[in-house]
Amino acid sequence: MDIGEKIKRLRMSRGLTQEELAMRTDLSRSFISQLESNKTSISVDTLEKILRALGSDLRAFFSEQEESKVVFKREDRIPVYDEPEGVTSQLLMSYVETKKMDPMLVTLKPGAQTEEEDYHEGDEFGYVLQGKIDLWLDDVRYRLSEGDCFYYRADKKHFLKNPSKKKEAVVLWIEID
Repeated sequence: MDIGEKIKRLRMSRGLTQEELAMRTDLSRSFISQLESNKTSISVDTLEKILRALGSDLRAFFSEQEESKVVFKREDRIPVYDEPEGVTSQLLMSYVETKKMDPMLVTLKPGAQTEEEDYHEGDEFGYVLQGKIDLWLDDVRYRLSEGDCFYYRADKKHFLKNPSKKKEAVVLWIEID
């Protein structure tokens, strides 16, 4: 394992410069540079300090299990149970504990609606693939048609409803942590 390269990749993925990482860890920029180019060694305590500043830990850093799954096939989808009548939801990706989002495909039969969700942390995004939906945020209704999308902070009560009496609505709905 190339520890220096792995730290550099982690730092860059967080959008930090060597100087910013040095400031967060009370280390010198030259030490960070030497570390990333494998010109110096590192103690476990210093590595823990750097990883904390990068939002990681030793276990995750040394885990050989990379997020290797890139493609999720239709057969990988996980049905969501206990949905209201007329609503079918599927999680589009399996084994995504490390991801910061939950994409779902939600199908609403005519007149059906999702359960009203209470306030929670995170954001939500949706894209209407087919039909029309009403997005309710607290007591405000937004009408969306095929091709429209929505984005909001989940600090409001919210649900989706299919206003049509004849046509199904299909939404790609993503909850973001």
